[in-house]
Amino acid sequence: MEDKGAGTTTIAIDAMGGDLGPEEVVEALKLAYSRVPKLERTILTGRKEILDPLIRKAGLADDSRVSVHHATEVIEMNDKPLQALKRKKDSSMVRAIDLVKSGQAKVLLSCGNTGSLMAGGTIKLRVMEGVDRPALATVIPNKECHFVLIDAGANPEARPEHLVHNAILGKIYSKVALGIEDPRIGLLTIGTEEGKGNELTHQTHLLLKKVSHLVNYQGPIEGFHLFQNHVDVVVCDGFVGNIVLKTCESLFHALKEYLKEEITRNPLRKMGALLSMGAFRAMKTQLNPDHYGGAPLLGLRGNILKAHGSSNREAIMNAIRIGTEIIAQDMNTHMLDEIREVNEALRQAEASPIL
Repeated sequence: MEDKGAGTTTIAIDAMGGDLGPEEVVEALKLAYSRVPKLERTILTGRKEILDPLIRKAGLADDSRVSVHHATEVIEMNDKPLQALKRKKDSSMVRAIDLVKSGQAKVLLSCGNTGSLMAGGTIKLRVMEGVDRPALATVIPNKECHFVLIDAGANPEARPEHLVHNAILGKIYSKVALGIEDPRIGLLTIGTEEGKGNELTHQTHLLLKKVSHLVNYQGPIEGFHLFQNHVDVVVCDGFVGNIVLKTCESLFHALKEYLKEEITRNPLRKMGALLSMGAFRAMKTQLNPDHYGGAPLLGLRGNILKAHGSSNREAIMNAIRIGTEIIAQDMNTHMLDEIREVNEALRQAEASPIL
């Protein structure tokens, strides 16, 4: 199969990077074309000799919306990011980034090496005007409603203005992913009292108050606020955010395994579990992290979505769905407009005393 053309609504998918292999990616694409009405063209990057048979098996060989961009190499999970980018220029990931850079695709989705994807995206696509550092955003499932965590690991050494930018990027992304018109913004720290936290959070808090006409800033929040529906966007640096994300993932899996072990411990508990099956299904649906699938690297001149390395077809399909929403809602244009506004507000704040 050769490339059949691309347009402004095309999604490029690195088909070779995931732990479950390219077949899972192709099956996810098949699901997406049956469930995501906004999905138009897709370009799979990777080895044609592997992808073409999988596409035929999935019944997509004659679908003009699907094409393959041949790439001979694969960046492995254990490759060092910068070395891999230099040595494997014909990798499926690099070719997919190039498709976004050239405008042949509007969004790139990859389950591959996170470091290489972030480094390659930043180097090749560059940050958008007015943004110093990109930020990784992820949706965390919650009992009542979900929230966006930003930065989840892209920039571990941030300055106050970077966190203000994160608030803007997270605000726009929450509109796209969660459909929230006026997202509530919270700054993650160790206390809600004025002056609590380190110098980074203190200075960020003061700046966010200065630009509160541009963001619905709710003030500082603590860790126990995360799952109490206090805010829709949680702002932090990448060091803190990555710890929060991995802790939440680990706790979710530990509780799931513990619950499974306890409810199957004896026949009486098994019977009780059967009676509670409806509640368990509802909880699993609400807290399922696969519902959003991908975490975007925000603040670049192109759109990059990072899916978990072990993503299954359902998670990849949902990441594709998020990609179509990013395109349909012209997310980067809105981000660029609001970043300009907030930077102007920050310049004005420098000329006036901080309250």
